[in-house]
Amino acid sequence: MHLIVGLGNPGPQYADNRHNLGFMVADELARRGRAAAPREKFGAEIAEATIAGQRVLLCKPMEFMNVSGQAVARVAGFWKVGLSETIVVHDELDVAFDRLKLGAGGGPGGHNGVRSIISALGDPGFARVRIGIGRPAPGRDPADYVLSNFSRAEAVVLPELVGRASDAVETIVGNGLATAMNRFNGKPKA
Repeated sequence: MHLIVGLGNPGPQYADNRHNLGFMVADELARRGRAAAPREKFGAEIAEATIAGQRVLLCKPMEFMNVSGQAVARVAGFWKVGLSETIVVHDELDVAFDRLKLGAGGGPGGHNGVRSIISALGDPGFARVRIGIGRPAPGRDPADYVLSNFSRAEAVVLPELVGRASDAVETIVGNGLATAMNRFNGKPKA
């Protein structure tokens, strides 16, 4: 079983923030995978779905970003999901808006949710689907930027971006990370 973790912050005031792209992808995968209504367990919203013909566990930590790893570790431990079956989906400042970067391992890159997951799992070896949000304008605080909503122009592209990130997760589950990296890393595919 794969554990697919979408990162975000709980609460309606954060729902449309750049930092909640992971939640948006988890919601789209739940829709595609015909998941039952999520249930609250271990500090997360959890739903089972079928993605690429396989049973997966969708997880949205309901603790704030900087401690989200605690919920992920509890869920992974209870369902005995290893690092190689764990996929974390999150926003990424260091990737241009509307681009994806897939990979596994490495450091948190300044993302507090990823840092928390690495700390809680004790290993950075899980797969990551990083969704580019780009950097804010010079002089703008990155923390304020990630907690702000998308611009009107970005919002037009957002459904397609969430769809492409969901396609990437489905490809990882069905065909492996290497295939997904070859297909989705870099520029949007026409």
